[in-house]
Amino acid sequence: MGKGKAPRKSSRRSHPGWGIRLAIAVFAGAISVAACAQDNVTVRHHRVEETDPDAAKLAEAETDIGKQDYASAEPLLKDYVAAHPESYSGWYDLGYVYHGMGRSEDAIAAYRKSVAAKPDLFESNFNLGLALVAAGQPGAEQFLSAATTLKPASGSTQSTKRAWMALGNLLAASKPDEAAAAFQQAAMLDPKDPEPRLLAASLLEKQHRLAEAEKEYQQALALAPDSSDALAALTNFYMGQKRFADAESLLRKLVVLRPNDVAAHLQLGRMLAIAGKNDEAAAEMAAGLKLDSGDSKAARDLADLYADSGKYAEAQKLYVALLVSHANDADLHYAVGRMLLKQKQFAQAEQELLRTVQLKPDLGTAYGDLAVAADENKDYALAIKAADARAKFLPEVPISYFMRATAYDHLQDIKQATKYYHLFLDNAGGKYPNEEWQAKHRLIALEPQK
Repeated sequence: MGKGKAPRKSSRRSHPGWGIRLAIAVFAGAISVAACAQDNVTVRHHRVEETDPDAAKLAEAETDIGKQDYASAEPLLKDYVAAHPESYSGWYDLGYVYHGMGRSEDAIAAYRKSVAAKPDLFESNFNLGLALVAAGQPGAEQFLSAATTLKPASGSTQSTKRAWMALGNLLAASKPDEAAAAFQQAAMLDPKDPEPRLLAASLLEKQHRLAEAEKEYQQALALAPDSSDALAALTNFYMGQKRFADAESLLRKLVVLRPNDVAAHLQLGRMLAIAGKNDEAAAEMAAGLKLDSGDSKAARDLADLYADSGKYAEAQKLYVALLVSHANDADLHYAVGRMLLKQKQFAQAEQELLRTVQLKPDLGTAYGDLAVAADENKDYALAIKAADARAKFLPEVPISYFMRATAYDHLQDIKQATKYYHLFLDNAGGKYPNEEWQAKHRLIALEPQK
């Protein structure tokens, strides 16, 4: 560019920087620090001197870069840096071109030369750090750390914030203390952004620095009261601390913001169940299942809730539906058997309970219920056999003795009947007045016949 011409203005274009996105694992456990992604915002940082005889060549290359015509820009820049090997801007542009072409090793080499030529340049340090992270190569921490101490050409605090965020992501796994501090630095640079506070809180929580973590979560939510991410994050925190009342209040807000969020409905249902609000709990869990009928764990939870609430038919329907895809699940067969027993459908209950103990021979409680079903079906031999099997796994209870006694009585085995009537009376302790009255009168009738 000759004298008399206006000096060429420094060009501006997109460059590969990193943005951070928060990944929330609702209700599975919690917040995970997001992987970095290119954010494509970097400001050009140099001005070609008028006395530079190769200025036109560099200007042409930059025009090509602006058009994303990297193939045309590459030879121009290679010629330029060959003539000007100490040009930090030429190497920087070439690094950007190589990045755009997907040639990460060449991009790293060019960025290294830019940093070597001008170590105090924010943009070169930042992009080199990002490139090293993307390539999985060591040394990224050095350059990202340096970038946080340097002033971007634009003077924008957003660029410095991105450097702190990138550094925090890099250090999250290996140096969580420093990573949390990096996110807190980013938060100070952008006080209205809840994201760095959420990321810092997640790391602090994992380090069991709970008071600090809660403060960060609460500040993030205060910045964005209608943010479903912030609500979910603090909810997860409260649930992890078993602060269910606090979690419940946030979950109620979350399901309003996310009416189609299956996990939010289901977790609210579980919180309400813990609080003993069974009807509300069932409604929320049913809403979640309506959105995702294939969630077998939620279906089982809802069935259990119905069972605990005395809604045996509703519970049975869900348990039976689950058996379609879990035919050999002993616990499901047992649940169906219990629901049938509660509804006095003793014949069907007996079959389900028999299937249960076939699949899970050490399930003591199932033998107890099988004994009851068999006794109601007048299958006294099976009732005695089931009660004896139960005794192998669980302590005897008075009513088990009584049931054996009546079963033997029906089978006209007087010796065993009187034995178990006596065992029952010896252990009943006045807690079963009707059965105790019956046992005493049966012994009056049976013992003279011994």
